[in-house]
Amino acid sequence: MQAMNWNDLQYVLAVSRAGTLAAAARRLRVDETTVARRILGAERALGSRLFDRVDGTLHPTEAGEAAVVQAAQVEQGMHALAFGLAGKDAEIAGTVRLTAVPVLINRLVVPAVGELQKRHPRLQLDLLAEPRNASLTRREADIALRLARPDTGRGTLAKRIGRLDYAVYGVGSRQQPWITYDEALSHLPHARWLEAASCSEPRSPILVNDTETMLQAIRARLGKSLLPCFVGESERGLRRLSGADPVVSREVWLLSHRELRHHARMETVVDWLATLVKIRLETA
Repeated sequence: MQAMNWNDLQYVLAVSRAGTLAAAARRLRVDETTVARRILGAERALGSRLFDRVDGTLHPTEAGEAAVVQAAQVEQGMHALAFGLAGKDAEIAGTVRLTAVPVLINRLVVPAVGELQKRHPRLQLDLLAEPRNASLTRREADIALRLARPDTGRGTLAKRIGRLDYAVYGVGSRQQPWITYDEALSHLPHARWLEAASCSEPRSPILVNDTETMLQAIRARLGKSLLPCFVGESERGLRRLSGADPVVSREVWLLSHRELRHHARMETVVDWLATLVKIRLETA
């Protein structure tokens, strides 16, 4: 493995943000061939493929995601240094509206917002915790976190930034009834897994339609069930009953407005979210 430098990393970062070589080339004001050559050089230096092409869009591989996180950190450090040398702070200001399901807003985003505000006190983050998919095209939100690969229009950018792992948790022994989800959620992967796992075993007489409610039901000793690992591992008194490996994994996708994507406030929040998902969700 060869040493990486910022010149290579910035091309990796640009492609991850733009989704195509051509769009990255326009952003960097170089030709597409130069971008392709730089990405190839980065892959040779790291000894890994960094992007997969899916439906015409380049998505980071696992190695690519790690490189993007490092590149974003280097970029942020360089920007901070540049503004510091100029004798002023980076001006990241304005409002960004972020939507996600309640468990991601309440358990992932909110605990980390304070540090983001310390770095960027003029940045306002509006948090929309909703089970429904708020529309970016209708400007109901600027950025969305989704737990499945989305269908996007021409005005929306989407990239996979990680995964959400689930395991079985309970209080006490494994000999407990299963707590399952309301039928309205039966299409979701973790609800389908629960339905199959509990079909021949005792079930609790309650149904839930929300992860937070599920957590409280487990804590109340009403039964065992699935929880996101980053939630279950942080809760005192809960036992992981299904072993070390997750039993279900869901992709985490980040959506943003194409026309707003390169605004400084948007880039700041997008990069922060990608790092947050990598650190909190995939190390649980």
